[in-house]
Amino acid sequence: MSLKDRITEDMKAAMRAKEADKLTTIRMLLAAVKQKEVDERVVVDDVALVAIVDKLIKQRKDSLSQFTAAGRMDLADKEAAELLVLEA
Repeated sequence: MSLKDRITEDMKAAMRAKEADKLTTIRMLLAAVKQKEVDERVVVDDVALVAIVDKLIKQRKDSLSQFTAAGRMDLADKEAAELLVLEA
């Protein structure tokens, strides 16, 4: 099973379990994958998918530090939750 298939299965499981935060994060990840496929007219393999996930993790870490520094704990908590899902 490819990594993309596993992520799709995780999305279905999140739908069944009604885990809204996890579902939103997985959909965001799949949207980034689809965007790369459309922009570059390629099929994303596991290596490219890991690179996309790493990029999204880096974005979340940067946002988390910015929100924490600004005192926006509500947004920092949201970014931290997304970070946990992406790291899994």
